[in-house]
Amino acid sequence: MSTATRPLALVIGAGGGIGRAVADHLRSNCNDCDVRGFTRESEPPIDLTLETSIEEAARSVSNGAAEICLIFVATGFLHDDAFVPERSLGQLNREHMLKSFEINAIGPALVMKHFLPLLPRSGRSVFAVLSARVGSIEDNRLGGWYSYRASKAALNQLVRTSAIELKRTKPEAICVAVHPGTTDTPLSAPFVKSGLDAQSPGPVAERLVALLGRLSKSDSGSFLDYSGATIPW
Repeated sequence: MSTATRPLALVIGAGGGIGRAVADHLRSNCNDCDVRGFTRESEPPIDLTLETSIEEAARSVSNGAAEICLIFVATGFLHDDAFVPERSLGQLNREHMLKSFEINAIGPALVMKHFLPLLPRSGRSVFAVLSARVGSIEDNRLGGWYSYRASKAALNQLVRTSAIELKRTKPEAICVAVHPGTTDTPLSAPFVKSGLDAQSPGPVAERLVALLGRLSKSDSGSFLDYSGATIPW
C-alpha cells in the first residue's frame, strides 16, 4: 500500500498524557495507517476554544487523499491554577463552569461538527472522545465535582446525538465516548497523590486502542469503559 493511500488516524489533543501515548502507540503498532496528531502547537494548531482553528485543521485533513479510519479526541479540563473541582454548591463559580463546558463539551462538539463529515461514507471508521465515569448521572453516588460532572454528561449526550445523525449517512461509522480509567497525568495528579489508583499513560493507551479495534457499528452511540463495558448514562 502506498503512503499516499494509507488510512489516516487522527489524534486531537496529542500533546496531553493520554493523547500523546495513544499517538505513540498507534505509530508503533499500526503498520497499515499513518498517524497525525493535533495540539495547540501543531501545524495547523487546534485550540478547542477557537472554532476557526478546528475548521482549519479539518480542512487540512480533507485536502489529502487518504481516508480517515480513526479520530481520537483526547482533551479535557478538570482543574488549573485558578479552579479546582467543587465539593459543594457554595463553591460553584461561573467562570469555572464556563471553562469546563467550553473545553469538555463545546470544543469536542465543534470537533464533531467539522471532523465527522470527513469519515468515509462506506467502510468501518471510528470517532472516539475521552469522557469520564463521573459524567454518568445514574452512577453518581458521591456528589461534588459539579462542573466536571455536568460538562462530561453534556459531552455524552452530544456523542449519542451525533451517533444517531452519523448513522444516516455513514452506517458503518462508530461514534463513542470512552472512559480511560484513572491515568497518571497532570489532570489527575492531585487526586493520585491523595491515594487514588492510577495507571501510566502507556498501558492506558494500549487498552484504549485495543478497545477501539474491537468496536462494531452496534456500539455506536455508546458510553464505554476501557474494557468495553457499558457505563450507565
